[in-house]
Amino acid sequence: MTKPSLPELLHAAVAAVGGTERPGQVTMAEAVAEAIDDGTHLLVQAGTGTGKSLGYLVPALAHGERVVVATATLALQRQLVERDLPRTVDSLHPLLRRRPEFAMLKGRSNYLCLHRLHEGVPQDEEEGLFDQFEAAAPTSRLGQDLLRLRDWSDETETGDRDDLTPGVSDRAWSQVSVSSRECLGATKCAYGAECFAESARERAKLAEVVVTNHALLAIDAIEGAPVLPQHEVLIVDEAHELVSRVTGVATGELTPGQVNRAVRRAAKLVDEKAADQLQTAAEGFERLMELALPGRLEEIPEDLGYALMALRDACRTVISAIGGTRDKSVQDEDAVRKQALASVEGVHDVAERITNGSEWDVVWYERHDRFGASLRVAPMSVSGLLREKLFTDRSVVLTSATLKLGGDFNGVGASLGLGPEGTEGDDLPQWKGVDVGSPFDYPRQGILYVAKHLARPARDGDRADMLDELTELIQAAGGRTLGLFSSMRAAQLAAEELRSRIPEFPILLQGEETLGELIKNFAADPRTCLFGTLSLWQGVDVPGPSCQLVVMDKIPFPRPDDPLMSARQKAVEEAGGNGFMAVAATHAALLMAQGAGRLVRASGDRGVVAVLDQRLATARYGSYLKASLPDFWYTTDRNQVRKSLAAIDAAAVRAETEEEEAREQERAGAE
Repeated sequence: MTKPSLPELLHAAVAAVGGTERPGQVTMAEAVAEAIDDGTHLLVQAGTGTGKSLGYLVPALAHGERVVVATATLALQRQLVERDLPRTVDSLHPLLRRRPEFAMLKGRSNYLCLHRLHEGVPQDEEEGLFDQFEAAAPTSRLGQDLLRLRDWSDETETGDRDDLTPGVSDRAWSQVSVSSRECLGATKCAYGAECFAESARERAKLAEVVVTNHALLAIDAIEGAPVLPQHEVLIVDEAHELVSRVTGVATGELTPGQVNRAVRRAAKLVDEKAADQLQTAAEGFERLMELALPGRLEEIPEDLGYALMALRDACRTVISAIGGTRDKSVQDEDAVRKQALASVEGVHDVAERITNGSEWDVVWYERHDRFGASLRVAPMSVSGLLREKLFTDRSVVLTSATLKLGGDFNGVGASLGLGPEGTEGDDLPQWKGVDVGSPFDYPRQGILYVAKHLARPARDGDRADMLDELTELIQAAGGRTLGLFSSMRAAQLAAEELRSRIPEFPILLQGEETLGELIKNFAADPRTCLFGTLSLWQGVDVPGPSCQLVVMDKIPFPRPDDPLMSARQKAVEEAGGNGFMAVAATHAALLMAQGAGRLVRASGDRGVVAVLDQRLATARYGSYLKASLPDFWYTTDRNQVRKSLAAIDAAAVRAETEEEEAREQERAGAE
């Protein structure tokens, strides 16, 4: 029997999911197949509606080697495992003559821990463990969550937190889960044979397709201990998020609360001298943190250096002592010991990292109104790490709707540790970029409007003219507005002001309800507006008439006092590059491309992306930012845009009325 061709396989898969084959999807599938066959790397930009999941799944399954797919969001993981993969595997089975297995794999703390559930949680102040179910009042929110978790543990097959609906609070989940450091290990644990996390790993070892998240991919790359099974192909979806997720995993933090927790957990397991040494070091650190002012520490102050060395040395002493003592009076000693070790090692590692003082690390203080001060350390760049760990021994495909910034892939490529496209070199991974376009007709479906007449936005300044403009745009659009703000404060001020100015248009505000609830309510009522900040720039998928105006209050440059971003910018400048373009403008372009992508989600969508920041039209970098956005029809004419919004609103109202009349007739006919 001849091997089925890629177009045949793609055709079968698209038919199975009830989709439409698109030229961009075919181009993508061919490019992915070629990269896998040649063992090279590919960056592929595929606009919304291309059907990119099938564009990479079909060639990967056809190749027959094990593939890991890493995504940034839970929604896409679910879509792959619950919808795309089952249907694709079923449709390709007759053609491939085999049925590839697939599995989901996440970090250990995402799975219910049976040991924690049945034996209790090691308690910080007391010896041994306590039963969290008895400790929490059954009528409290925590108590109810825990009882529900206990019932769920008997019926769940996966133990995966994301399979529990409705979900539970982080506090409740922390009572029944462990980090990889706290885990006793399957051989030492009484519940090892039934462990959900171990079962997920076993399933992944047998599967041809393993779906995971960026964080686990980062842990696998950074920590050196392989978490993912050996694989020949890696596909990174939502790849525009990868650098920030890897940075997050590679960031260390020390807080007085975390250090004191380590002291409490270790106190009962070591001799008095070791416990006192750690207690004294913790008190010294806490005194310093009370005086800490937010900002970057280009050099570690002497007093902080001494405090961190004292912490590091005390932690070392405790780690050795915990390993060498046994205390039979402590109930379930192994679990208590493991949790204490995890806490102390966590403090030790960050204290040692900052004390060692790598030139590639950025150290800063942060102050939070509720949680007080923290000391943080993050890599200046993760590009070298990604080049070394990601692009060796496998073919890597990175895909997203936004990888091409300012007209090419080189900006994103550089952040991933890749040289400019087409450069040859021994240590430079070979890659190419492909833009397969979008099935949408952007110039006909959308308008990019820049409010050039507004005053240049000043940081945290009063923007009365922007609020006037926003009010008029929402009125012209008849609601239907997604407001993307550069700070939570700006979103709150705008919501407060517009709720009193135009009460006929309900305004939902991020933080007042869960994100899922907000998006559901926004989609349900066309007159409603939704205002928010960062996660809304990327997390909203509302096709149709509920979202016909996307407003950005200003270009989302990083805050000038962001220690990590400003350190990265300075490093580029010192190396002779343009720090502003490489860091701040790239950051803004990525967010704006994601934000503008919220407007057109289906072929029938029409609307306006309004940027209430004149710099997009007047500043030199404006053309770079515009080149990163979908190819909408462009205008700075405020009267034209109001007429267009009113016409789009009128058409939507007509369609809604006709739909309602059709439903009425249907009901009347049924009666």
